[in-house]
Amino acid sequence: MLKSVAIIGCGWLGHALAKQLLIKQYRVTVTVQSEEKKQKLCEENINAEQLSLPVLDPKSLVLSVFTHDTLIISITPQLRQGRSDYPEKVAQLVEMAELGNVNKIVLLSTTAVYNGLSGLVDEQSVLDMNADKVAIINTAEQTVRSFSGTSVILRLAGLVGPERHPGRFLQGKKVLAEPQSFINLIHQDDAVGVLMEIIANEDIRGTYNAVSATETSKQHYYRAAANALNLPAPEFSFASSMRFGKRIDDAKLRYRFNYQFTHDDLIVWLYKSVVRL
Repeated sequence: MLKSVAIIGCGWLGHALAKQLLIKQYRVTVTVQSEEKKQKLCEENINAEQLSLPVLDPKSLVLSVFTHDTLIISITPQLRQGRSDYPEKVAQLVEMAELGNVNKIVLLSTTAVYNGLSGLVDEQSVLDMNADKVAIINTAEQTVRSFSGTSVILRLAGLVGPERHPGRFLQGKKVLAEPQSFINLIHQDDAVGVLMEIIANEDIRGTYNAVSATETSKQHYYRAAANALNLPAPEFSFASSMRFGKRIDDAKLRYRFNYQFTHDDLIVWLYKSVVRL
């Protein structure tokens, strides 16, 4: 019997994961905030429940998502919107998972936790807690690690994929900073592929980075992205340029997981994706 999976937050990535899980015949339930989104997902035969975080009393909330084997937390910290309650939301989800029948929690975290660092960084790197963003993300991660069952922290690099071509990021942008810094990106297909292995493999636990093997500068990559969409080449500010910035290392994941990346060369993908547009 295949395991059941709940996805808290059925956004761009959560939706793609839900569809792949259904193809593999997992039992899947997702959560959304609005009734309208719930109805749209029901039309796609995706079982959905409404959940808005934070909740007033986690102990009184009854939802089927907390009866599933694996709980995927796919909510965004919303730090750019000035929110600081991400750790509280994650803590509530962990509490409700403890009260339910969840065996494994997977937190979709972010490599933004390495902000302030430079050079090659991995899961063992000492984080720069001086930045509020880093402290907030780290607190949420630590909460998931405290779960009594199995926990996985997946630190995803910047996401690209369908409807997220980097060339479109350039529209309306005049000048990009730090042109020599490395890009750290991962395609949606590979984020989903990695998650499918985490869900299927009961032995996987711990913290992992996930990033494509594309090792190039922001200047080179976004010029290629603009060229792929026949857009004007972006301008770059060299005023406060970092020479390389940070490069995320996901050797731990590649050694531990039996997964082959589909889009490891994101320069090639830039042009292939345009053909499909």
